Amino acid sequence: MKLKKELRRRKRISAIILYSLAFLWMIPLVWSVATSLKTDSEITNNVLGLIPRDITFHRYEKLLIENSSEYPLLTWFLNSLFVAAIYTFLYLFIASLAAYAFSILKFKGRDKIFWFILATTMIPGVINLVPMITMMVDFGWMGSFLALIIPGLGGVFGLFIIRQFFLQIPNELIESAQLDGLNHFGIYLKIVLPLSTSAFMVSGLFVFLGNWNDYLWPLLVMSGSGTSKFTLPVGLSVLQGSYNYDYGLTMAAAIISIVPVIIVYIFTQEKIIEGIARTGIK
Repeated sequence: MKLKKELRRRKRISAIILYSLAFLWMIPLVWSVATSLKTDSEITNNVLGLIPRDITFHRYEKLLIENSSEYPLLTWFLNSLFVAAIYTFLYLFIASLAAYAFSILKFKGRDKIFWFILATTMIPGVINLVPMITMMVDFGWMGSFLALIIPGLGGVFGLFIIRQFFLQIPNELIESAQLDGLNHFGIYLKIVLPLSTSAFMVSGLFVFLGNWNDYLWPLLVMSGSGTSKFTLPVGLSVLQGSYNYDYGLTMAAAIISIVPVIIVYIFTQEKIIEGIARTGIK
């Protein structure tokens, strides 16, 4: 009885702490939405107000409907969506094949090779910028979406998540599939992939988010290509330029930029939570 009371007390304390943190996290988001809906005069006179007195949607109309040549937000949005979607699909395919090799296949030095690859994550990405830019110039990919998709396909974090999940698949399933005459690609396609949807959801979300929010690399490879090829983070930096003081417009663009991520998470949250629990991410 005492144990049950203690557990309930701990749950209540945990709930209070979590709800308090969630409330604090929501305040900047609510303020951003409110600022995007305020009139220009109210933004100046009521900076910290969380509830607009006079709601206006003209900034969203300007960004989404007008899609002017000065601020083509819809074009930037579609560019980011295209690049992030293609990159996520290709990355999951390549990383899952590599994860299969490092978890299901048996060969000498398998684990040592994997941990060596994983150790490369300790190398700061900034160190690779100059050689990567040189390679993009040599390949003629500067100003091309290929420069935003291909270089990142060797990322290790998603490979680690998927491999950890594959390691939990019983060997008996793999052996029985081999006895039935399936080759390794058949096992990968018919046995491993259907059992690993939650791991793909987790890895895919992290990969999609990383590409969607990437700013420095697109800024470097897309500089000089014209604003029509900018991704959303680079485009938002144009909105926040030194000569732009329309904070409501900036907030409206920021709110639009997070909508796809929220939608993806809402529809995949159960699989993501399950995948995080089963892959052992802390």
